[in-house]
Amino acid sequence: MNTSGRPIEGRSRATQEGTSMEPLALEPRPGACEGLRSSLARATDRWSMTVIVTLEVGPMRFNELRRRTGAAQKMLTATLRGLERDGYVTRTHTPGKMPEVHYDLTALGRDIVQPVRELATFMVSRMDAIEKARQDFDRRAEQDN
Repeated sequence: MNTSGRPIEGRSRATQEGTSMEPLALEPRPGACEGLRSSLARATDRWSMTVIVTLEVGPMRFNELRRRTGAAQKMLTATLRGLERDGYVTRTHTPGKMPEVHYDLTALGRDIVQPVRELATFMVSRMDAIEKARQDFDRRAEQDN
């Protein structure tokens, strides 16, 4: 990458940064972008990411999951329902004198743990830069008004 931030001619940005990642190729079809947007929104929202990573260790009851994530009951309920609907989490009800409900990751849920961890690690490692960009933006916006 040159000093202007543009890729050096003939080399893709991904290759220069040490990856061999190819651009995402999506087949154009009606609703494809909306489906991708809603799937990404579910998988990457704050509580979904937290629940997915927390359930990586194994099945948990609701209250244990609530304690470990710090989520409010209503928020955790909504998050678990959304994750179950999208196929990331399974809810198992065991009837009996003391009925139990456990939540666990499905195969799809286990598949997304690593990308979620990588995204979270990336964001944490860039928080200073993000905060500086926000402050710079706010300062410029204030000067424009």
